Amino acid sequence: MSELDVAKEKIAYLKVWLGVLLVTDISTFGWLVSNVDTAATLLLWAAVIVVVALTVGILLLHRRIDRHIQSLKEL
Repeated sequence: MSELDVAKEKIAYLKVWLGVLLVTDISTFGWLVSNVDTAATLLLWAAVIVVVALTVGILLLHRRIDRHIQSLKEL
């Protein structure tokens, strides 16, 4: 397998995890918005922390994917 193929596969693998994080983030945020009146305060704060952590993870993973894409220009 060439170096270019390996880099493309790594990007594809990271994009799958980006999608998983994105769907989880959207779902958690949706739950938070729909249950803000009925859920316990501790559970709401936990959901806020999870949404923030997932969003940061998405941004970091996006930056990593972008760096890998930029490195493809050198190949």
